[in-house]
Amino acid sequence: MRLGKDLIGKPIVTIDEGRHIGKVKDLYLDRDLTEMTGIYLGREGLLRRKDNLIPRDSVVVYGVDAILVETASAMTDSHEVDVEQWIKLEELAGRSIDTPGGTKLATVGDVLLDVTGQITGFSLAKVSVDGPIADNRAIDRQAVLDNGNEDGVMTIDLNLAEQLGLPQESQPAGEDREAEENN
Repeated sequence: MRLGKDLIGKPIVTIDEGRHIGKVKDLYLDRDLTEMTGIYLGREGLLRRKDNLIPRDSVVVYGVDAILVETASAMTDSHEVDVEQWIKLEELAGRSIDTPGGTKLATVGDVLLDVTGQITGFSLAKVSVDGPIADNRAIDRQAVLDNGNEDGVMTIDLNLAEQLGLPQESQPAGEDREAEENN
């Protein structure tokens, strides 16, 4: 599991030519906040502005030192991909988190990603409560009731968040079954 911000600044390199095609400037997330959908590389153009990006399914490896894509053609722009349903990590950071009763708990600091780009949880900033949430400084994605896209405030089930503890690494369905069978 890694923080989304750990990917920011990493170079993107093609496997076929070993060519550097850009650096990660931000991450795109789906509006449901369940997965990373792409990598934002920046904006270009004077008259016809476009955002350069790489869709998540074009990434081969999220490495320690670099992100690898098959070819330079993996890079596309916002005129070719509908990014209106995506949000950037920088837009999510700082979003307030509260309970259904309106008790302010914290703000979103970052997303926690598994190796496949699924969001498993959220790291917290400006925690304003005591207890397991404050100790962990993170909540599991499963505790989110409302992602806050409408009102800008994420709502979580506090009891569930405390029960779940720290987010766990997601496993594909087949691996879950194998682990259960081996126990």
